[in-house]
Amino acid sequence: MLFHSSIRKELARTFGATLVILITVVMTTTVIRTLGEATRGLLDPTDVMIIMGYSLLSQMPAILSFSLFLTIVSVLTRMYRDSEMVIWLGSGQGLSSLIRPLLRFAWPVFVLILTLALLVLPWASSQIEDLRDKYQKRSDVSRVEPGQFQESANGDKVFFIDKDSSNKEQGINVFMVTREGGIETVTSAGRGAVQVVDDQKRLVLENGQRVEIATDTREANFSTFERYSIKLGFDAPSARNFVPASTLPTNYLLTSNLPAHQGELVWRFGFFLAAVNVIFLGLAVSGFNPRVGRASNLVFAFMAYLVYFNMLALGKNWVETGQMPAVNLLLALHGGVLAFSLLWLTIRQNHWTLRLPARWLAGARG
Repeated sequence: MLFHSSIRKELARTFGATLVILITVVMTTTVIRTLGEATRGLLDPTDVMIIMGYSLLSQMPAILSFSLFLTIVSVLTRMYRDSEMVIWLGSGQGLSSLIRPLLRFAWPVFVLILTLALLVLPWASSQIEDLRDKYQKRSDVSRVEPGQFQESANGDKVFFIDKDSSNKEQGINVFMVTREGGIETVTSAGRGAVQVVDDQKRLVLENGQRVEIATDTREANFSTFERYSIKLGFDAPSARNFVPASTLPTNYLLTSNLPAHQGELVWRFGFFLAAVNVIFLGLAVSGFNPRVGRASNLVFAFMAYLVYFNMLALGKNWVETGQMPAVNLLLALHGGVLAFSLLWLTIRQNHWTLRLPARWLAGARG
């Protein structure tokens, strides 16, 4: 039908523009947050753009579903404002007849959201965690910034170098404080370099001195050395000590009964179910009232999706803490939103109104 085709074309144009705007906003906020983490030493500053890309991929399911919701509300609201919907409804067609063209337009978005949520989201989260962990487990010498004190990876050493070196694995005028086994050691050397000794990375200092101070008796022992070797915090990059549920593949989560894994499944499938529900919810809430302004429906749509998304996050927490089974949450939240949307759509389709009993009206006039 020509009318359905024109609706789908307008939906596609509006959806593209809305998606670009939302991606721009999310990229801006993600860059600010990532730069803040980099300044606090949680991320490698050189990985900011890479992490921003992975973060954007992990947020794409929510962005797509929100873009779909805003697109439907804005397009249908324009049709009400320009009296196109009046013509459509006056021809004997109801609001339910718009469900078919909306679903025909949205089904590729459904497939994309499901693919991103089940496959791309855990992969992107895993890449972000790997970059964070790799940066935290970098060599102790590479942590040192010229003219700044820096703590080692395992927290038992503090390093300082006087000036930078052309080699990242070397330092000049090295100063180090170590606390271990009730003994505080202050070591200084003219030069330090990272070398592999017996398949272990070690910091080799040359031409220096060290002072050992017992923390209980405060007795000191002074010595000098020409060459001194210290084991670094991590021998080589290793697997993460903690694997968040957000980084696990979906097929693994489906075979697990742990509440944390079930909560992550609720979160991933929730994006797809929310995208399906916003089709009916957007059709139900769309309309135009010249007395309240043109943007009133968009503001209401934003607030409705915000509440829906927050309930999805809250439901994930309930499942993770064992307060509610995953199946019950899916039925209560997404089934409840679907039932509410269909009920609202039915009321508008049949023009049902709430009327007071005649005796109440007669009593009020008397």
